[in-house]
Amino acid sequence: MADLMPATSLAAVPGRRRLTIEMAQNIERRGFAGIFAPSMFGNMSLCEGVAWNTSTIRFATAIAPIYSRTPSDFAQSAAFMHEISGGRFSLGIGISHGPSHIRMGVTPGKPLGDTSNFVEKFRAVEGVGPLPPVLVAAMRQKMVNLAGRIGQGVIFANAALSHMKTSLAALPAEARANPNFLIGNMIPTCISDDVAAARAVCRKSLIAYAFLPNYRNYWKEAGYVDEMTAIERAIDEGRRDDVPGLLTDRWLADVSLFGSATTVRDRVGEWREAGVSTPIIVPSSAAGGQLKAIEEMFATFA
Repeated sequence: MADLMPATSLAAVPGRRRLTIEMAQNIERRGFAGIFAPSMFGNMSLCEGVAWNTSTIRFATAIAPIYSRTPSDFAQSAAFMHEISGGRFSLGIGISHGPSHIRMGVTPGKPLGDTSNFVEKFRAVEGVGPLPPVLVAAMRQKMVNLAGRIGQGVIFANAALSHMKTSLAALPAEARANPNFLIGNMIPTCISDDVAAARAVCRKSLIAYAFLPNYRNYWKEAGYVDEMTAIERAIDEGRRDDVPGLLTDRWLADVSLFGSATTVRDRVGEWREAGVSTPIIVPSSAAGGQLKAIEEMFATFA
């Protein structure tokens, strides 16, 4: 049943965009709970393709950086997909990260204020038709609280399972009590009976995030002060190659899914028990690329 299935992340890699739409159709046929398109490779365009080529599955951007378009432009595209899909699309938005801001050539303000202002301007756009639900990317508790006040859902990424109940306690009571308020987490996942190889894949996929201050601050909040402090010291001293070795196995097991199909299925259940209504598999493979990872995911959740 779809409500017992996780959702999945899906990116439209250049050269495989038609195949990506076919994968979306296959994901729908297999009863996954949703498709969440990360910001790389034009996720708004991918979502429009999904709108036209599927009929039942819910889908969303996860996330679209608020600085990449004007609120009016977002509203026009989002309203189009909302209408075409029969209400299956949600606009997941977030402030993104420092390297992305540099690429976009923007100077962000305060995260909470910028997010609130964007949502207000987005919803004020007239003449485009009904707008879809807004999902707010969050990590630390102030943004989680804001998501519950201004959004129809909250999306975490690389969150710590052990800290999730504490994070969700920051939601306003109304959001916590609303069964339609989406709580999602993008979870790096590698499915393999070779646990060491799967662990190594997840560690590699998370290295870049360790260099981002907002992620380190969140993981400190989640109880990994020693690990993050050691990483910051290594960065300050120019020892960037030491960072992967400072990402401990204890931390990795808390923020990602790796191991056998049975292990991964059981761990998805633990995320639900922690309050994540929509666990989102971000598949990688120890034996190939995205296509192999999705094949392994299909076999695990057949």
